[in-house]
Amino acid sequence: MITNEMLTLNNGVKIPKMALGVWMIPDEEVSDAVKAALNLGIRHIDTAQAYENERGVGQGVRESGIPREEIFVTSKVAAENKTYESALASIDETLKKTGLDYLDMMIIHSPQPWVDVNQSDNRYFEENVEVWRAMEDALKAGKLRAIGVSNFQKEDIDNIGKLQVQLEH
Repeated sequence: MITNEMLTLNNGVKIPKMALGVWMIPDEEVSDAVKAALNLGIRHIDTAQAYENERGVGQGVRESGIPREEIFVTSKVAAENKTYESALASIDETLKKTGLDYLDMMIIHSPQPWVDVNQSDNRYFEENVEVWRAMEDALKAGKLRAIGVSNFQKEDIDNIGKLQVQLEH
């Protein structure tokens, strides 16, 4: 039996500890994997724009027979989106592809575009602040319930944190 232990994010949103990660599952097959995982009791599905299977994830969630509010869906803004406009548009595109009214969490997939990971010293500080702002606006608009980062180093997180301090003053 799968237990769904929960963690509480800093904004009070509860997230199941265990998730089905769908990296490398083709879009035309992922719906069945999602439905099978949900049938087994898993309630967190983790996808990303870069996985190119968000459509199938949304289909699996919608066809599972499980109420949407009982399923936690995470996706990630593609690492190549480094402007406010492209990040916001990509969130809307994810919602359109999945056919979901909201995502439970959206994450910046990487502080650097994938072609620059471990190849460049550019940490895209200014660009990541813009992506974060877009995610905050999507959160305020009710498109997202929580936001976060992935593959960020301390300096990258501190950079986003500086934005938070500026907004609070």
